[in-house]
Amino acid sequence: MLTAEEIARYHEQGFLVFERLIHGKMLAHYLGVLREAVERSRTLKPDRHWTFELDADGQVRPEHMLHKIQGVCVAVPEILNLAREAVIVDRVQPLLGPEIDVFGTKFFPMLPGGGTSTKWHQDNFYFDTWAEDIVTCGIYLEDTDRENGCLKVIPGSHREGQHEHVRDVGSYGSWVEVDESRAVHLEIPGGTVILFSANLLHGANPNRSARSRYSTAWHYVPGLMELAQFRRGEYEDRHLVRAAPSVAEA
Repeated sequence: MLTAEEIARYHEQGFLVFERLIHGKMLAHYLGVLREAVERSRTLKPDRHWTFELDADGQVRPEHMLHKIQGVCVAVPEILNLAREAVIVDRVQPLLGPEIDVFGTKFFPMLPGGGTSTKWHQDNFYFDTWAEDIVTCGIYLEDTDRENGCLKVIPGSHREGQHEHVRDVGSYGSWVEVDESRAVHLEIPGGTVILFSANLLHGANPNRSARSRYSTAWHYVPGLMELAQFRRGEYEDRHLVRAAPSVAEA
């Protein structure tokens, strides 16, 4: 379900945007599931799945604001169905082949008044690889703009090699310094799906608005792809989302 022009643009620019791909009852369903997860977080303590916003010293903020659910398809199993939605996987398949896994699933609520997701980085830095056949998928379930922390990307940066990432004490990650004048801010309606290379420089500003910005993020790979940290059958947050067709089906 990708045109030749879209495939060429993906390889040239490093990303594709599909506005309102998730909509109607499907969008309402997943928003409801994630709102319930945010409510549940208010009674939880930090663990391997649930992390909370930090202050400048790297300590959990006293208001106990949810930052991220890491392994959301494990912690909130219903979200795996979103990763398997045909309207998404049909668009990933031309880039990766007939059998597809997903791993590293995350939910960022980007809550009002300072919610965060990530600063500038390349996903493959965290995977200890420079593989070209890892497709990151961001699903923005609510309207997102500059005020509430929309995704920003550096078009073409997936072809520049791996940048130096520096650990940031006041956050959960290691980030890259970039020339912000090159950035494109993707202001998009709720239900939009963005596919991008795991080598693409991307990030988001904090949410300074009075609105949330729910989004999920994960990484699609060919089913037989070997990743040392994320082996199929061993890593709990790697899941088959589309099996290769059998000989009879083919």
